[in-house]
Amino acid sequence: MNASQLDKSVWKARDDSAEQGDTRRLAHIVEPEAGQGEMGEAVLLGFACDAGVARNQGRVGAAAGPAGIRKYLAGLPAHGLTRLLDAGDVECHGDKLEDAQERLGLRLAELMGRGARPVVLGGGHEIAWGSFQGLARWLDARGDAGAVLVLNLDAHFDLRTGRPGSSGTPFDQIAADSEARGRELQYACLGVSQLANTPALYARAAEIGAVWVEDRDMQERHLEARLADVDGLLAKAQHVYLTIDLDVLPAGVMPGVSAPAPYGVPMAVVEEIVLRVKASGKLRLADLAEFNPKFDVDGHGARAAARLAWQLLSA
Repeated sequence: MNASQLDKSVWKARDDSAEQGDTRRLAHIVEPEAGQGEMGEAVLLGFACDAGVARNQGRVGAAAGPAGIRKYLAGLPAHGLTRLLDAGDVECHGDKLEDAQERLGLRLAELMGRGARPVVLGGGHEIAWGSFQGLARWLDARGDAGAVLVLNLDAHFDLRTGRPGSSGTPFDQIAADSEARGRELQYACLGVSQLANTPALYARAAEIGAVWVEDRDMQERHLEARLADVDGLLAKAQHVYLTIDLDVLPAGVMPGVSAPAPYGVPMAVVEEIVLRVKASGKLRLADLAEFNPKFDVDGHGARAAARLAWQLLSA
């Protein structure tokens, strides 16, 4: 799907217009993004790619993620939104991952340059390196050297140092690029599973000064303390890039990912963190990664992903 048209097979929902009151759903207010948009308005963009998952020896199928999430977004009530702009998809052709990431970065920089607040649907977590390229291009165009917080809700550090890049390397690529350019960066990974990360990855996280919290300390009983942690991170940043690897959620909530989590972080905790970051006024872009419809069960994962996307898109 490109920016000039909407996939009507995805953007469809029941019509309750015969009922009283506001019955609009997102499918009724979606429009193709065509250089329009008001300052701060959310714009949806897809990254149809799982080349990075394939390189990382994962279960492929996340390229269908953007369409799968849109399908469930379509039927959600609009509430305060008067329109939703959809900028279509950046697609990865074969194994041309670096090309797709560069095109994603260029598209995001363009949208942000017009004042939009992009919400990107993946796609594997290789999306993160493309998303960050977009943020960096936008900051460079403004001559803005403000401190950047990359906040990753994820069971994995994704700090692998091997190349070429994959879904397991994006935050190492971000850290290396920021160091080379002298950009002030804080990487924080919340929801890390000790069983999904080797000692080498913990060592790399420590080496770059990352902040992390493991999944066993991210349960609902820890929510107040974790929100305080997030507030502390936000206070030190001028710009925030929020990325949510959906495999941070328990497998029962999110079965449709390459690596389902046997423990995971509850949806309630993830959502409250998302809302806290959004309310800060420092969120410049956000993305959702790793949704794989091929392994979903009765739409459970798609519904969870759509709920988080709705929270990010809402006014």
